[in-house]
Formats: sequence, structure tokens, C-alpha cells
Amino acid sequence: MFQPWSQSSLSGASDPDVKSSPRASSAIDNRGALTPFRHLYPTGSPSTIIRRKVKRILVTGASGQIGSELTPTLRERYGDANVFASVHKRKLPLELAESGPSCTLDIRDAEALRAVVTEHRIDTIFHLASVLSAVAEEKPQSAWEVNMNGLINVLETAVLNNCAVFFPSSVGAFGPLTPPENTPQDTIQKPSTMYGITKVSGELLCDYYHRRFHLDTRGLRYPGLISYKTLPGGGTTDYAVEIFYAALKNSHYECYLEADIRLDMMYMPDAIKAAIQLMEADPEHLIHRNAYNVTAMSFTPEEVSEEIKKHIPDFTVGYRIDSVRQAIAESWPRHMDDSAARKEWGWRPDYDLSTMVDDMLQKLSGKVKVG
Repeated sequence: MFQPWSQSSLSGASDPDVKSSPRASSAIDNRGALTPFRHLYPTGSPSTIIRRKVKRILVTGASGQIGSELTPTLRERYGDANVFASVHKRKLPLELAESGPSCTLDIRDAEALRAVVTEHRIDTIFHLASVLSAVAEEKPQSAWEVNMNGLINVLETAVLNNCAVFFPSSVGAFGPLTPPENTPQDTIQKPSTMYGITKVSGELLCDYYHRRFHLDTRGLRYPGLISYKTLPGGGTTDYAVEIFYAALKNSHYECYLEADIRLDMMYMPDAIKAAIQLMEADPEHLIHRNAYNVTAMSFTPEEVSEEIKKHIPDFTVGYRIDSVRQAIAESWPRHMDDSAARKEWGWRPDYDLSTMVDDMLQKLSGKVKVG
């Protein structure tokens, strides 16, 4: 159990001149990795930030895939009354609506956001509200308005109210020119999708607000996320959740990605663990801040289906390729190097492919009606 904002016994980051500097570009080595150099801070050094014990949390996008599981975990950890869940169009699950405070909030409405943060004395914002990859390609303008304008509103509000901010980036922040194998923490980022553009822009904005305004911003580059509690909402890796429901319901799944497309993945318990662990990490150890590569496993549709067959032998998979989502998947790395997260704040996943499949099928078996 991590104690809020406690001093953790992490290794590395021992150079006092670089221990809190954000990502900086420099020469590219032969792996495509950027070599960071010491950064200059025109308004003073962000290493002077003093984190205080978290008291009041706002979770935006609390009804989404991450938020619906992060919110109850935060309430258990910090107290139900201290974690505010905000939603826009999608309603909160009943258990979340009844277990603690909530509100309806359009993240694009800066005044409404500031009113919530001020009224409830929020000191930490987990900003999860976002338009996901596949939907962002269908509605790029809406994706920009929500993903970018919403983030700007959160950052400005955080500066005014001295809040810490968690921003989830994504493997989608990379692009076709990024080294696809063991993708370095600092490397070329030229995404080819609107979702990816908003994510890499968000990383840079969080770096800027940390450097310019000393704001305590932290973030992760999540891979595809797998959850038994909440269905995904328009992402490229949604198949990795849908396949379990189909396997249990009718023993067949039609996959929209090709059988051999390999992508990084993570089980939701690890995703929640990573977010909280990063926000509770000693800031003195954080070099990159926005945003750390994190991963737990890397597999293809064929490989996860073979693992499911160990439990459901008659399960079959067909392939009906969605050209848009296939193109997005092909532009993403096959496996990220998350050694920076492991070194700077002790990241370690708990689940691999086998244990994730075991747990998903066990949890869903009582939830899904067999067709």
C-alpha cells in the first residue's frame, strides 16, 4: 500500500541538476531515442515544488473506462466524500453515484470547471475526459475541442487553485516514424491521427505548465486497456475487451484488426495502480513527468484468442478488417520501453497475458449471458 505523497525508496535520478526537469529534445541516437539535456527555467526551478498531502480530488470523465474504476479506488483510499466524480453525457454507474459526490460538467466550460474546483476546494485533478482514437477520426473538430480545450481549462484552473494534475496520454502519441520495438521514453513523436496529435500536444502543454508555472503535472502513456467492468468507447484496441464477451456469449468473435497486429496492452487493475502510484511518488525522483511509457504485455489478436481457447476450446475468431482502425494500429509501437517509469518511481505490473485472461474470464463468467 502506497502512502499519499510519501517518500518512496526508488533508485536513480540522483543528479540534483536534472531530477525534476521535464523532457527536452536533443541529439537522436541510433535507436531513435532523444538524449535529454539540462533545461533552463526562465521563472525559477520546478524542483522547488513542495507537494502537500492530497485532500480533495476531482475526476473528470468519471463514467469512462478508466474513471469508472479509478474513482471507487480513490474513494476507498482517500474517503468517499473527498473524491468528486464529474460526468458529461454518460451517466455514472449507480454505485458511483451513490457512494460519493458527483456533478455534471462539460470540460469545455472553463467557468463551470473553476466553480466546481473552487467550491469543493479541490487540490488534485485526475483529468480523464477525452474523445478516443476511432471516434476522434470521425469527429476531429470535437476531439480537438474536448481533448485540447478541455485540457487547457484544467491546467488554467489548476494554476489558479494550486492543484496537481494527472493527464493520461497514450501509445497513440507516437506515430509511423517512431521506432516500433522497445519504443524509447524520449523519441520521435509525429502521430498521424487527431487523437495522437491531441495526446502529444497535451504532453507538451503539461510540460510547459510545469516549467512555466511550477504546476505539479504528471502523466502516463497508456497502452490498450482491458477491463471487465466497463465497455470501451471507441478506441482502436477495443477488440481486446470485446473478444472476451463474444467468447463467453457465443464462442465466436469477428475481429476488426488483422490477426498478427501486435500492440501493447494493460489490464485495468495495473492501469489504476500506475496512476495512483505516479501521483503518490516523491517528486524529487521524477525526471520525465509527462508522460511515462508504461506497459504490461504485448500481444496479437491471434495470441489472445489462443489463450482464451485454453479455457473455451471451441472458441473461434474471424477477421473482418476495419481499415481505419487497422491503419491507426499500424501507426503505433509494438512494444514500449517503460524502464524510465520502473527506475524513477518503481513501476511494476502485476498481470501478464495468462493471468489477465484467467481473471477476465472468471470475472465476466457471472456477468455475461450465454447466447
